[in-house]
Amino acid sequence: MTFASMPMIRRLALTIGLLGAIGGTAAADNGKAFKGVVELFTSQGCSSCPPADAALKKLIDDGDVVALAYHVDYWNYLGWTDTLATKENTERQYAYARMLGRSGVYTPQVVLNGRDHMNGSDLQAIKTRLTTMSASGGGLAVPVDASMGGEEISIRVGAGEGKANVVVVYFDRAREVKVERGENKGKEIAYWHAVKDIQTIGMWDGQPAQFTLPASVLIEGRGNSGCAILLQSMKDAETPGPIIGAATLLAGPQGKL
Repeated sequence: MTFASMPMIRRLALTIGLLGAIGGTAAADNGKAFKGVVELFTSQGCSSCPPADAALKKLIDDGDVVALAYHVDYWNYLGWTDTLATKENTERQYAYARMLGRSGVYTPQVVLNGRDHMNGSDLQAIKTRLTTMSASGGGLAVPVDASMGGEEISIRVGAGEGKANVVVVYFDRAREVKVERGENKGKEIAYWHAVKDIQTIGMWDGQPAQFTLPASVLIEGRGNSGCAILLQSMKDAETPGPIIGAATLLAGPQGKL
């Protein structure tokens, strides 16, 4: 299975149209600019991962990055099957490994803006690297906005350079898991923004565009209580590249963070 052809597990109504120019920097739907995208690859069966899971929660609380947790399945053989892991999450990490020129994968790993990686437990290093990337042109340069109104989710992408996929990453906002076997046996660990599904909903060609989804794709309490919209270029059909824009949306009356 390739990154670009990941299956859609729910039926989506999708319309694409052109908008007028959208100004400003990449921001959430509440108008707040994001410093970057942090994708943590973690596992309930990894004894080194709880500090990284806690670091991700701190980033979420800070509110200035898009923070996502991809639970992988390759540590399941150690005795505990990760209840939040999917093979698609594992495939995404291996795709990043190809892009980064690495021969293997590890946990806890964070990928920053689809451009670089480091140990997911080093919170200060993550923040410093995001600041450096933004200052050197590796930040989120294309404005992306998401909002919920009535029965629709509206995603708006502004003008910029290049081409990219519009990727929607659905996540579970919070989940506590009691690990009964394996390296974390006996621990009850809180997990945040655990990714449940990844969908490429369209292409962006540098011109302002709008994408519309049914609001029903966000069902609080059923595993898809939030989503991130990533504007991600591709190295090739199977290999993700830099993320150049992002927004987030949570289920609820306001539909916002």
